[in-house]
Parts: sequence; structure tokens; C-alpha cells
Amino acid sequence: MKDPRIEKLADLLVNYSVTVQPGQTVAIRGSVDAEPLAKEVYKKVLEAGGYPMMLLNYPDLPEIFYRYASDEQLSYIHEPVRHIFEHYDVLITLMAERNTKGLTTTDPARMAIARRAMAPISQVYLERAAKGDLKWTLTLFPTQAYAQDAEMSLEEYTDFVFGACMPDSSDPVGYWKRVSARQEKIVQWLDGRKQVHVTAPETDLRLSIEGRKFINCDCHENVPDGEVFTGPVEDSVEGHVYFSYPAIFNGAEVTDIRLWFEKGKVVKATASKNEQVLLKALDTDAGSRYVGEFAIGTNEGINRFTGEILFDEKIGGSFHMALGAGYPETGSKNQSGLHWDMICDLRNGGKITVDGDLLYENGKFVIDF
Repeated sequence: MKDPRIEKLADLLVNYSVTVQPGQTVAIRGSVDAEPLAKEVYKKVLEAGGYPMMLLNYPDLPEIFYRYASDEQLSYIHEPVRHIFEHYDVLITLMAERNTKGLTTTDPARMAIARRAMAPISQVYLERAAKGDLKWTLTLFPTQAYAQDAEMSLEEYTDFVFGACMPDSSDPVGYWKRVSARQEKIVQWLDGRKQVHVTAPETDLRLSIEGRKFINCDCHENVPDGEVFTGPVEDSVEGHVYFSYPAIFNGAEVTDIRLWFEKGKVVKATASKNEQVLLKALDTDAGSRYVGEFAIGTNEGINRFTGEILFDEKIGGSFHMALGAGYPETGSKNQSGLHWDMICDLRNGGKITVDGDLLYENGKFVIDF
């Protein structure tokens, strides 16, 4: 029996998140394990008058690619891929991993070759998205692998996923419009301000947001959503930070990450587990030691770590930063083949002040809405 929530999620993606219009070209990409959702999305795009193209992959292909490809093959960009990123109107990505640890033992240097080759295409994608020429959205279809990472049964995890994406299943769009209105007040409060100071256990971090724009994440790009973010001034980050949650990189769990910044750049980095993965990622390219994103998670319905960044970065009471590429719509100028989010819990003594005014304390906004 088909889960009715799948059709509701497909409708949310197509008709709210990216609002497909008649005549638009739409690429739907992901794993074959997302088939139930992919079919519903395909149908909704057709009903909206769009031109859908399905690009579903087999789960083990990335492992085969990184094991057998030469350096030249790792660097090769297929023209259809380039064409989609440069010309399509809409991109819908459906994550559905069968084995989230499949790339854990892959040489990070080989993956860095592919990331560097893809960096110019990714930059075009980011620039088109910033201008509104490309609409995109990303969600996750529950699998046993994700459930195991989250230490849940598949049924429990499925309920968690649909509950996070559609907290009000009777009116998913109405719910996210209400979230949008609340977060817009936060964005407006931050508008025009200059200096952010974050303190928490083992964390004392300062960064400039002067001239930068905060984005209200209200379920258009990420599904689920719930954050406000910007791209800090590239050379402004100073201090040190401890990320209290593990950071997952191509299936490898990097724990107890500590970073030290000078003039915006990571000058020292340590981790208690998989430190070499961290260090090699930092050396991806010239932009990978700089911060492309600073964000505050606002989704109170996501209150536990699951090992999947799509959910974890939205944890209410946390902030996260991404090393590497920034989003041009924020004003960020940082370019990189890397974009790696790392999360810090602020619910136990954490504070965020902006231009000396208290914004956030112990995981809660303290300003009036």
C-alpha cells in the first residue's frame, strides 16, 4: 500500500519549493532507491506543465568510479551534466543512500580531483540560483542506511523524515509560510549589522557580516528546512571553534573537530577521529580553508543528531559553518570545490551577539518577534 505522505511531499517539492511553471525544463536526479518519490515528482511536474527528465543512479556507481577511474576520468565533465547546470530551469535532487559508508575508505585525494573539476560548474549553478535563473530543491527519501545511522527503525525514521518535512501534514505549505514569516523578522533584525560574536564551550569566534545578506530558509531549497544563513566576509573570521557534533564527509565520520582561524583562514585543525580526512578536505583548493556559510538552525522539530546533514544542520539550538564555497546571493565571494557543513550545539551556555546586542542564548532567540 502506497504511503500517502509520498504524494504530499512530491506536491510540496514541485508546487511550493520550486513552483514548476508550464514549459520549464526540470531535471530530477537521485538514486533508484528513491523510486516511489521520484515517480510522484515526475507526475507532479507533468501536471504542472513542465518537461521532466529523470536521472536516477545506481547505488554502487560512485564506489566503482573512484576505484577504477584514472585522473583524467575523475576530471571529466560530461556535456549533458554541464548543459543541465547551465541551462535547465529546475533541478530536483532526491537523496536515497543504500550504504552511507560506501566511500569511507576511498582516497580523499581522488575525490578532491573530481571536486576541483566540478567546481566551475558548481559556481555557475550557484550564480544562476542567486539570480533566480535556476530553481533547485533537495530532499531525502528514507532508507535502511539512513535509519541505521540515526539509530532508529526504518518505520521510526520514516515518520521522523516526513514529520520534519511536513510538521503539519494537513497543510504543509501553510506551515512553511508561517515559518517564513517568523524567520523574516530575524533576517530583518540582522539587516545592516556588522559584527557577530559566538561563544560556547571551547568556542570564541568573531566574524564580519558587513554588507552581507541573510537568507530566510523556508523550505524552498532544502526540504526540510529551518535556518537563516549568510556568507561572512572572507578574511574576517577570527578565533577558535569546537564542533560538538560529528561532521560526515563522504561517509567518514570526523569527530571532535576544532578549528583555529586567522584573517578568515583555518590555520590549525584537529579531530579525534579521521583527522586526515579533515586535513585533506581543507587542502582541496584555495578556497577550502575559508568559511562560505554561517547559519543558525531554527527547526525545533529536529532535536536529535541523525548523521545526515540535511536534518542535522537545522537542529534548533545550533549554529553551523561551511568551509568552502559560499552562496553568491549572500554576497559571499568564496569559491571552492568544497562545501562542508559543521555543527555546534549552543543549548548549553552558547551565546550569539551582533554588534554587541544579544541575539541568541542557550539555543533560543531572545529578540522580540
